[in-house]
Amino acid sequence: MGAPLRLLGAESSGTWTVVPAQREVRSTAKAVDTDFAEFVKTALPGLLRYGHALTGNPHDAADLVQTVLEKVGSRWLGRRAFCDEPLAYVRKAMANAHVSHWRRIRRESLVAELPDNAVEQFDRLDNEPLWQGVRGLPPRQRAVIVLRYYEGLSEAEIADTLGISKGTVKSQASKALNTLRSSLEGR
Repeated sequence: MGAPLRLLGAESSGTWTVVPAQREVRSTAKAVDTDFAEFVKTALPGLLRYGHALTGNPHDAADLVQTVLEKVGSRWLGRRAFCDEPLAYVRKAMANAHVSHWRRIRRESLVAELPDNAVEQFDRLDNEPLWQGVRGLPPRQRAVIVLRYYEGLSEAEIADTLGISKGTVKSQASKALNTLRSSLEGR
Protein backbone atom coordinates (compact mmCIF):
# COMPACT_ATOMS: atom_id res chain seq x y z
CA MET A 1 0.00 0.00 0.00
CA GLY A 2 1.13 3.57 -0.65
CA ALA A 3 1.74 6.29 1.87
CA PRO A 4 -1.37 7.90 3.40
CA LEU A 5 -2.51 11.02 1.58
CA ARG A 6 -3.76 14.32 2.89
CA LEU A 7 -5.68 17.02 1.07
CA LEU A 8 -4.31 20.54 1.30
CA GLY A 9 -5.83 23.65 -0.21
CA ALA A 10 -8.35 26.40 0.16
CA GLU A 11 -12.08 25.88 -0.05
CA SER A 12 -12.74 29.30 -1.53
CA SER A 13 -10.52 28.75 -4.58
CA GLY A 14 -11.71 25.20 -5.06
CA THR A 15 -8.16 23.91 -5.63
CA TRP A 16 -6.87 21.05 -3.58
CA THR A 17 -3.47 19.42 -3.57
CA VAL A 18 -2.82 15.84 -2.56
CA VAL A 19 0.32 15.55 -0.45
CA PRO A 20 1.74 12.44 1.22
CA ALA A 21 1.09 12.79 4.96
CA GLN A 22 4.62 11.67 5.78
CA ARG A 23 6.13 14.65 3.96
CA GLU A 24 4.03 17.03 6.01
CA VAL A 25 5.13 15.38 9.26
CA ARG A 26 8.78 15.54 8.19
CA SER A 27 8.58 19.24 7.39
CA THR A 28 6.95 19.96 10.77
CA ALA A 29 9.57 17.87 12.56
CA LYS A 30 12.33 19.67 10.66
CA ALA A 31 10.94 23.05 11.71
CA VAL A 32 10.73 21.89 15.35
CA ASP A 33 14.31 20.56 15.20
CA THR A 34 15.52 23.86 13.75
CA ASP A 35 13.67 25.84 16.41
CA PHE A 36 15.10 23.68 19.21
CA ALA A 37 18.61 23.80 17.74
CA GLU A 38 18.41 27.60 17.60
CA PHE A 39 17.22 27.72 21.23
CA VAL A 40 20.08 25.46 22.36
CA LYS A 41 22.62 27.48 20.37
CA THR A 42 21.63 30.73 22.06
CA ALA A 43 20.92 29.42 25.57
CA LEU A 44 23.71 26.86 26.02
CA PRO A 45 26.44 29.10 27.50
CA GLY A 46 24.08 30.46 30.16
CA LEU A 47 22.70 27.01 30.91
CA LEU A 48 26.22 25.64 31.38
CA ARG A 49 27.08 28.50 33.76
CA TYR A 50 23.87 27.91 35.69
CA GLY A 51 24.55 24.16 35.79
CA HIS A 52 28.09 24.78 37.00
CA ALA A 53 26.83 26.96 39.80
CA LEU A 54 24.20 24.36 40.76
CA THR A 55 26.44 21.30 40.70
CA GLY A 56 29.78 22.75 41.71
CA ASN A 57 31.84 21.47 38.80
CA PRO A 58 31.76 21.83 35.02
CA HIS A 59 31.57 18.12 34.25
CA ASP A 60 28.45 17.49 36.31
CA ALA A 61 27.04 20.73 34.88
CA ALA A 62 27.48 19.46 31.32
CA ASP A 63 25.81 16.17 32.27
CA LEU A 64 22.91 18.02 33.91
CA VAL A 65 22.40 20.30 30.90
CA GLN A 66 22.57 17.38 28.49
CA THR A 67 20.07 15.33 30.47
CA VAL A 68 17.57 18.17 30.73
CA LEU A 69 17.94 19.20 27.08
CA GLU A 70 17.35 15.60 26.01
CA LYS A 71 14.11 15.50 27.98
CA VAL A 72 12.95 18.93 26.84
CA GLY A 73 14.02 18.33 23.24
CA SER A 74 11.94 15.19 22.95
CA ARG A 75 8.83 17.19 23.85
CA TRP A 76 9.79 20.53 22.33
CA LEU A 77 6.71 20.99 20.14
CA GLY A 78 4.35 20.49 23.06
CA ARG A 79 6.39 22.75 25.37
CA ARG A 80 6.40 25.63 22.90
CA ALA A 81 2.62 25.48 22.68
CA PHE A 82 2.04 26.29 26.37
CA CYS A 83 5.35 27.72 27.57
CA ASP A 84 6.02 31.41 26.91
CA GLU A 85 9.49 31.32 28.45
CA PRO A 86 11.38 28.18 27.40
CA LEU A 87 14.58 29.35 29.10
CA ALA A 88 12.80 29.64 32.45
CA TYR A 89 11.24 26.23 31.86
CA VAL A 90 14.66 24.67 31.18
CA ARG A 91 16.21 26.36 34.23
CA LYS A 92 13.44 25.03 36.44
CA ALA A 93 13.88 21.57 34.93
CA MET A 94 17.62 21.82 35.67
CA ALA A 95 17.01 22.82 39.28
CA ASN A 96 14.49 20.00 39.72
CA ALA A 97 16.79 17.44 38.08
CA HIS A 98 19.70 18.55 40.24
CA VAL A 99 17.67 18.33 43.46
CA SER A 100 16.33 14.91 42.42
CA HIS A 101 19.86 13.69 41.69
CA TRP A 102 21.11 15.10 44.99
CA ARG A 103 18.32 13.34 46.88
CA ARG A 104 19.17 10.03 45.22
CA ILE A 105 22.89 10.18 46.01
CA ARG A 106 22.85 11.86 49.41
CA ARG A 107 22.36 8.58 51.22
CA GLU A 108 25.49 7.67 53.08
CA SER A 109 27.54 4.74 51.95
CA LEU A 110 29.42 3.18 54.85
CA VAL A 111 32.73 1.49 54.14
CA ALA A 112 34.94 -0.62 56.35
CA GLU A 113 38.12 1.38 55.63
CA LEU A 114 38.90 4.78 54.22
CA PRO A 115 40.54 4.81 50.78
CA ASP A 116 44.33 5.33 50.67
CA ASN A 117 44.26 8.07 48.06
CA ALA A 118 41.86 10.98 48.02
CA VAL A 119 40.16 11.74 44.74
CA GLU A 120 41.55 14.93 43.24
CA GLN A 121 39.31 17.46 41.57
CA PHE A 122 40.89 19.81 39.10
CA ASP A 123 38.38 22.64 39.22
CA ARG A 124 40.13 25.99 39.47
CA LEU A 125 37.41 27.39 41.75
CA ASP A 126 37.72 24.65 44.38
CA ASN A 127 40.06 26.62 46.64
CA GLU A 128 38.12 29.87 46.42
CA PRO A 129 36.39 30.51 49.77
CA LEU A 130 33.25 32.04 48.30
CA TRP A 131 32.79 29.15 45.89
CA GLN A 132 33.31 26.65 48.69
CA GLY A 133 30.64 28.47 50.67
CA VAL A 134 28.20 28.41 47.72
CA ARG A 135 28.82 24.69 47.21
CA GLY A 136 28.06 24.09 50.88
CA LEU A 137 24.58 25.64 50.61
CA PRO A 138 21.47 23.45 50.35
CA PRO A 139 20.31 23.01 46.71
CA ARG A 140 17.36 25.44 46.84
CA GLN A 141 19.40 28.19 48.52
CA ARG A 142 22.21 27.64 46.02
CA ALA A 143 19.76 27.87 43.12
CA VAL A 144 18.30 31.14 44.45
CA ILE A 145 21.76 32.68 44.97
CA VAL A 146 22.96 31.60 41.54
CA LEU A 147 19.87 32.88 39.77
CA ARG A 148 19.90 36.19 41.67
CA TYR A 149 23.57 37.14 41.68
CA TYR A 150 25.09 35.05 38.90
CA GLU A 151 22.32 35.18 36.30
CA GLY A 152 20.91 38.54 37.45
CA LEU A 153 17.25 37.51 37.64
CA SER A 154 14.69 39.41 39.70
CA GLU A 155 12.85 37.84 42.63
CA ALA A 156 9.73 37.38 40.50
CA GLU A 157 11.72 35.66 37.73
CA ILE A 158 13.41 33.38 40.24
CA ALA A 159 10.05 32.50 41.77
CA ASP A 160 8.67 31.65 38.32
CA THR A 161 11.77 29.67 37.39
CA LEU A 162 11.81 27.57 40.55
CA GLY A 163 8.06 27.38 41.01
CA ILE A 164 8.10 28.95 44.47
CA SER A 165 6.67 32.15 45.93
CA LYS A 166 8.52 35.47 46.07
CA GLY A 167 8.53 35.23 49.86
CA THR A 168 10.31 31.89 49.68
CA VAL A 169 12.87 33.40 47.29
CA LYS A 170 13.53 36.22 49.78
CA SER A 171 13.82 33.89 52.78
CA GLN A 172 16.07 31.41 50.95
CA ALA A 173 18.31 34.26 49.73
CA SER A 174 18.50 35.74 53.23
CA LYS A 175 19.38 32.39 54.81
CA ALA A 176 21.97 31.69 52.11
CA LEU A 177 23.62 35.10 52.48
CA ASN A 178 23.76 34.73 56.26
CA THR A 179 25.34 31.30 55.87
CA LEU A 180 27.87 32.65 53.37
CA ARG A 181 28.72 35.62 55.62
CA SER A 182 29.31 33.41 58.63
CA SER A 183 31.41 30.91 56.65
CA LEU A 184 33.56 33.69 55.18
CA GLU A 185 34.02 35.49 58.53
CA GLY A 186 35.30 32.28 60.07
CA ARG A 187 38.19 32.07 57.59
